[in-house]
Amino acid sequence: MERQSTYTATATIDERGVLTNWSEGARRLLGYDSSAVVGRPATALLATDGAAVRRALAGRERWNGTVPLRHRDGRCLELGVLAHRRTSATGVTEWLVVSAVTARSQPPRGEPLEEWTFLQSPFPLAIFDADLRLVRANRRMEHALALPEAAMRGLRLAHIVPGAASEETERSMRPALESGRPQEVRVRLGPELGRAAVLTPLKDAGGRVRAVCLSTQQPAQDSAARQRPSGETGSRVGVVADQARAAQELGEVTVPRLADVMAVDLLDSPRTGAEDPAARPGPVVLRRAALRAVPDGDGPGYGTGVGEAIVCPADSPPARCLTAGRPLLYDTTDPAVAEWAALDPGASWLRASGARSLLAVPLLAQGDTLGVALFGRHRDRAPFGPEDLRLAEEFTTKAATGIQQARAYPRARTTTMALQRSLLPHTLPDQGALEIATRYLPAATRAGVGGDWFDVIPLSGARVALVVGDVVGHGIRASATMGRLRTAVRTLADVDLPADELLTHLDDLVLRLAADEGSADPAAETAGGIGTTCLYAVYDPVSRHCTVARAGHPPPAVVTPDGTVRFLDVPAGPPLGLGGLPFEAVETELPEGSLLALYTDGLFEARKHDIDEALDKMFAALGRPAKSLDSVCDRVLSELLSHRPDDDIALLVARTRALHQDRVASWELDNEPSVVSLARGHAREQLSGWGLDEVAFTTELMVSELVTNAIRYGRPPIRLRLIHQGDKLISEVYDSSGTTPHMRRARIFDEGGRGLLLVAQLAEHWGTRHDRVGKTVWAEQSVTTL
Repeated sequence: MERQSTYTATATIDERGVLTNWSEGARRLLGYDSSAVVGRPATALLATDGAAVRRALAGRERWNGTVPLRHRDGRCLELGVLAHRRTSATGVTEWLVVSAVTARSQPPRGEPLEEWTFLQSPFPLAIFDADLRLVRANRRMEHALALPEAAMRGLRLAHIVPGAASEETERSMRPALESGRPQEVRVRLGPELGRAAVLTPLKDAGGRVRAVCLSTQQPAQDSAARQRPSGETGSRVGVVADQARAAQELGEVTVPRLADVMAVDLLDSPRTGAEDPAARPGPVVLRRAALRAVPDGDGPGYGTGVGEAIVCPADSPPARCLTAGRPLLYDTTDPAVAEWAALDPGASWLRASGARSLLAVPLLAQGDTLGVALFGRHRDRAPFGPEDLRLAEEFTTKAATGIQQARAYPRARTTTMALQRSLLPHTLPDQGALEIATRYLPAATRAGVGGDWFDVIPLSGARVALVVGDVVGHGIRASATMGRLRTAVRTLADVDLPADELLTHLDDLVLRLAADEGSADPAAETAGGIGTTCLYAVYDPVSRHCTVARAGHPPPAVVTPDGTVRFLDVPAGPPLGLGGLPFEAVETELPEGSLLALYTDGLFEARKHDIDEALDKMFAALGRPAKSLDSVCDRVLSELLSHRPDDDIALLVARTRALHQDRVASWELDNEPSVVSLARGHAREQLSGWGLDEVAFTTELMVSELVTNAIRYGRPPIRLRLIHQGDKLISEVYDSSGTTPHMRRARIFDEGGRGLLLVAQLAEHWGTRHDRVGKTVWAEQSVTTL
């Protein structure tokens, strides 16, 4: 293994994003002296927008990936970095960012058998060269540290796992390299690694030490785990979500420390605290969840395997224990126990193990009885005593909690999924401005379904609003918050608020919800949806203009008819719930047939590669021609999903349509009463040209009332516009006054006050849309087209 020229670039960044430390390696890498960068924002060194990096780091304790950085000479360097969020001894929180810089090629590989042995070893292994830099890590080590080998290669252990344990281990590597003798360090490098690490020197054919191999055990393999104090050992039991794994954990912490053999048998349906155990006479049906013995508890002599059903007679130890609801101690020489062990296949493990003492402990959690744990001891050990009984109850209580949580998880997930589905659109609304396809994928993690949502909202004037949002958190709380925000967006959209004003009102709503929920539950996280991101876009098929505003949400992607793919340059805006910060809307013209893609950030987090690669994949998937928008959605997901998503994914793809001049007619009107009859004539002639004579009379009445109101209560200029889109006819009258007309009930002798009431009776929908200057009163009716 050749020595290579390698150095490490390090920097520290405070919570404000300001550089506070700059190493010599960082200077060599990017060319900036410490005095030139310390005290400046770290984003100044990025060769791209820093929003993607900030999103990647948000809420994380560690991150690794590729970041484009700008060298002092102007070059763009794509560097793999590893970032740790840490708190110093003085209580200051900062980010430690490291990058290994080397000209080395891939480290040499061994013969196939040796390579398989290294990769498939059941123990976590890592190899460090003479400079104490990592060159290899097997799959177990990658899993234990939750980092791929590529992210660790070239880094020292102290940079991979910062802390006192890694520094002590690294200090012991040097004696191993210099003396050629193995070293053992009693430290724990991570929660998924054992409490001892062995450093083995690796020698070449000539006996020269070239590297050192770090090996350790995982907690389930670590024999030291069985020697922990009861409080620490028991903490591992009950935190496992899977009930079978929780039962197995109980065996791992009790055999051989407490017993020589044990079994966990569970009821298919837990008994609630309200039930009387004596009301269930007869045999008890259980299902084996775990079986463990010293030295081996899964041989053929142990009978019933994990997952198989067991029928226990009413006078058997498990049935008696469940009936009594408390631990029971037996001597296996008792005739009743001996007969049960000899005849019942479910008890063959007791007979095969040669146990002399048997302890049966019910698995109880929150008043429910989940099953029974059975512990046995050989003849050469003392029978179970009071202290053993205390430990057994402590361990089984924690295991029962984990099993109950695991059983509740599918129900909670099903409930959350049902709530989420009920709050998302079941069908897309009928509208002619956009062709739309959507996809929603719930998170596959045990954290539960998140609060991502999308919506399509028809607006006045043949326009359509597109919404995509992402509520922070998972579970029922996130889904409920999503439902409230989606309803609020639809309500605000119904009054035709501009995009930036809508987000401002939504921001105020989140603040109020957070205040209400915070006062009711001070411990609640992300109360009321603080931190929610949202993107709101409005497309007008008449002008082909799209107005977009976003609150901390990823920008939309656009594909023009010529195949060009780009992001719309929309100011990010703060996430909802921060309060007092402005949102900015951007208007752009989209050619007919353009593709608009809105999504949540789970689409990129579902890919293990860096953000730039994910963006390239998405752009390529959007840019390739497809038969339908459903095909586009499926292609994007297949390109970006390398595994089941860890976060919800909402994807909305829309293709723009246009309403051409033959479907839109408009007229400028003078501000005088005599123009009303002229407006009626314009409407009658246009409807005749469209073949809509059957609705001419109704439309003339509505146009007459709307124009009269504009002349009487509004200000010039006044414009009349008719839009014919499919089976819809829309009549609009604009004036420059900001006064909103209100429908009122006219008295018997009043000469006015009936105009808007008449419009409301004749139209299917009507309303007022405010512009930056002035307003538009509109009325929509259905028509029959040939």
